[in-house]
Amino acid sequence: MTDTAAQARTVNLAFTGASGAQYGLRLLQCLVAAGCRINVMVSRAAQVVIATETELKLPGTPPAMQEFLTDWADAEPGQILVFGRDDWFAPPASGSGEKAPLVVCPCSTGTLSALATGASDNLIERAGDVALKERRQLILVPREAPFSEVHLESMLKLTRMGAVIMPASPGFYHKPESVQDLVDFIVARLLDHLGIAQDLMPRWGEARSESKRNNQD
Repeated sequence: MTDTAAQARTVNLAFTGASGAQYGLRLLQCLVAAGCRINVMVSRAAQVVIATETELKLPGTPPAMQEFLTDWADAEPGQILVFGRDDWFAPPASGSGEKAPLVVCPCSTGTLSALATGASDNLIERAGDVALKERRQLILVPREAPFSEVHLESMLKLTRMGAVIMPASPGFYHKPESVQDLVDFIVARLLDHLGIAQDLMPRWGEARSESKRNNQD
């Protein structure tokens, strides 16, 4: 997976405490493979979820976590930067920082509520607040069922503010054969929204278009 235009691109990626850590981790791998720089933020709850849902045990400090994720994702030195929850000097914490999209994957309903009400009690919430006020791309990937009225109201409010709500609800029309195929379905959609080339799966209609071209040749 390569994307020349993405070689110098920065993406802010936050993990919060919803189920679905695999989506965010797979997205991190794909962003690294695409040559992006990634500013990573991991909540305490997300660390628990990652340890519960995967075989990864993330170190507790940002420097150690950065070294771990760099090695795990086969990233170049400095390609992944990890920032702590109270690092107010991190680039995503200010509108004066580098203009970059923010993806919260997975996004807990608590984070949805905080972003919808303008709370900025930690770096992830502040990064979301900055993305909204600066009209930057903000993609939120909630994974909850069922949604309460509070959750739905938060998502509607955020959508009206310009955020994209992309629930971790993979489709089945591509005939998945594994859990990884389901994860890749969502990650492919995220990469498409970010404008980053992906070959995880064909877009809707591509296979038919290719077949038509081949029949005409």
